[in-house]
Amino acid sequence: MNDDLSQVNWFKSSRSGGSKECVEVAFIDGGRVGVRDSKNPSGPALVFAPGEWDAFAAGVTEGEFNRPQA
Repeated sequence: MNDDLSQVNWFKSSRSGGSKECVEVAFIDGGRVGVRDSKNPSGPALVFAPGEWDAFAAGVTEGEFNRPQA
């Protein structure tokens, strides 16, 4: 599926500190979520279904993606 994402509202985390080395997120029709590299806004974007995004967000909240302690 090729979505036209040029008109969606992309945003960065408030914790990005103004850096240009971040990911940007957009909420898209149908509950989908787009993710792109802020350094390359015209480049490719990933689009996740609502359940996929919810599972990812839950994993982040639960520490599933934390680096192992050395």
